[in-house]
Amino acid sequence: MPALPAPAPSNSSWRRHASPAAAAASSSTPKSILLLLPVLLLLLFALSRAPDLAFSSTSTAAAAAAHSSYSSRHLRPFDCYASPQASPVVANLVEGVPRPFFYSLADMGALPDRPHKNIARLLKGKRFRKPDISETIQGLLGGEVGRGGPSGGVVVDVGANVGMASFAAAVMGFRVVAFEPVFENLQRICDGVYLNRVRDRVVVYHAAASDRVGNITMHKVIGRLDNSAISATGAKLAFKSNEDIAVVVSTIPLDEVIPDTERVLMIKIDVQGWEYHVLRGASKLLSRTKGEAPYLIYEEDERLLQASNTSSQEIRAFLSSVGYNDCTRGGTDAHCTKE
Repeated sequence: MPALPAPAPSNSSWRRHASPAAAAASSSTPKSILLLLPVLLLLLFALSRAPDLAFSSTSTAAAAAAHSSYSSRHLRPFDCYASPQASPVVANLVEGVPRPFFYSLADMGALPDRPHKNIARLLKGKRFRKPDISETIQGLLGGEVGRGGPSGGVVVDVGANVGMASFAAAVMGFRVVAFEPVFENLQRICDGVYLNRVRDRVVVYHAAASDRVGNITMHKVIGRLDNSAISATGAKLAFKSNEDIAVVVSTIPLDEVIPDTERVLMIKIDVQGWEYHVLRGASKLLSRTKGEAPYLIYEEDERLLQASNTSSQEIRAFLSSVGYNDCTRGGTDAHCTKE
């Protein structure tokens, strides 16, 4: 019977017959890697955090300065970094605007059966659908209204919702003062402040702008927080089957917040029928001379105005009294200037 060939030495047999020096080297290599791994991970973590740390250190002072500039004796700006964090956070860039920005959803739809349309877009790898107001804001600030650039003045966003107008302006470099009374929406604005890195440009108030300092009951529409309103009728006008919850919120006039020395480029107001009261609370601001008075955008929905016992005619008469005689209508929005 022919002799069988000797079997090739296995890895284990190589280790058995290796020199002591080679064996020592091979056994120390895994230990060295294990010792270096935590150091490398710590270094990578520090490097990954470096931009955030730099942002935090440089923007904290600027944010503090911005907050002190707009501090009213009646109400202080909301501190996003002291607020409880809402979760989960569903955020994305918006499509189709010259300067894209992030915003975070407040209402996510009837999960899991009927998610918000933007959640479906996110799962398909698409950006959030472009909000019309965002395109309008960036178009105006990129043109005559924003002449002089971001250093030329501030944008006031009343009824900010989740910040679709505020962040459209802030990512262009403009400073923003925003008012939002619904806490859930306010938390999403805070998400956007961080995601868009605009802490030094956005000051937000947890309040409803109005014509007096105090408190008022508003109606929060569950499932459609963008339709919450001071008027219970107005809040549920389009969503009669949705539950609404009455909450007490602070009110403050714009004239109490915006310093007389601050140039205001634009005021955007979308408050579900409460527009007349917001405008009356900005009488001094709106009475500024032509060239100094802000460009004005406000929602002029007659049904919502009537639910709050006002009308478009009453608003137009007031605006005329402070010099705004040139108003045009686009959809439910009115655009007014002193021309």
